[in-house]
Amino acid sequence: MSEQIVITMGDPSGVGAEVTVKALARRDAALRAQTTVIGDRDTMERAAKASGVSFPIIAPEDEGDGIRVAHIAVDGLPGAFGKLSPACGEASFQYIKRAVDMTMAGEAGCIVTAPINKEALNAAGHHYDGHTGMLAHLTGSKSSWMLLASERLNVVHVSTHVSLKDAISRATTERVLETIRTGHKHLLRMGLSAPRIAVAGINPHCGENGLFGNEDDLHVAPAVKAAREEGINVQGPISADTVYHRAYEGAFDLVIAQYHDQGHIPIKLVAFDTAVNVSLGLPIDRCSVDHGTAFDIAGTGKANHENMLCALDYAAKMSAAKRG
Repeated sequence: MSEQIVITMGDPSGVGAEVTVKALARRDAALRAQTTVIGDRDTMERAAKASGVSFPIIAPEDEGDGIRVAHIAVDGLPGAFGKLSPACGEASFQYIKRAVDMTMAGEAGCIVTAPINKEALNAAGHHYDGHTGMLAHLTGSKSSWMLLASERLNVVHVSTHVSLKDAISRATTERVLETIRTGHKHLLRMGLSAPRIAVAGINPHCGENGLFGNEDDLHVAPAVKAAREEGINVQGPISADTVYHRAYEGAFDLVIAQYHDQGHIPIKLVAFDTAVNVSLGLPIDRCSVDHGTAFDIAGTGKANHENMLCALDYAAKMSAAKRG
């Protein structure tokens, strides 16, 4: 598998280009040479100028030290930052599609995605709930999972961008079990010999023996039992109001969150600028910054690129790790 990394620039009106040029400027020449940005060359050049980045924007085949950009031409880009545009949504999609094609063909080992704008994406006719659903569709995958990875807390979600009502109905025994298996497999790949996994309960205090609901008893507990019978070191369901603290303090390597906010809130609290969004269950590797397009500051040079640096570091580890 190639250890090349491709970065999709994200929405041309957002901060994706800026955090990308800033992060690549911080890397050494060898790592820049290992990385190609898929996006719009003019946008990258404007972002570099706004950010005070002096490295030249060059083509992937060019010699010398620079930020390599594979230019994808899309008509109608606004030419200015901070503007919602269907053309930018189309561009975001085209960058991701090219990256998927390259990675599926073995030309790259991992995709790092800069933020897209879901409204712009849908205005362009691409009706996805975000990167994860789009990547699942483009790779022909039936299921995918979102892992939020940070230094002291890692969370993988049973469901993400659905209503709370739908999230509860999606927390079936089968889905919870597959989430446990998927998280366990990923941690093994990343070098943990015996991952310790905790499964958060759905209801307050895991339902308190049916007083606050029976979903934990009927669906979550059987999934945990089945995973343990497969040899996975997993505990649960554990009340969500304590399990994240326990994991943060070192008791667990991974928490299975039942729905979007249950997993995102603790991560955003303890690792707002450093958590990396990782897609699991796909035939390709992808990780991402865990922030949005920030139209309000795009083009000002103010965007924080620390999260992109973390995503690039995680991508390098995934590219170097053998897929099972």
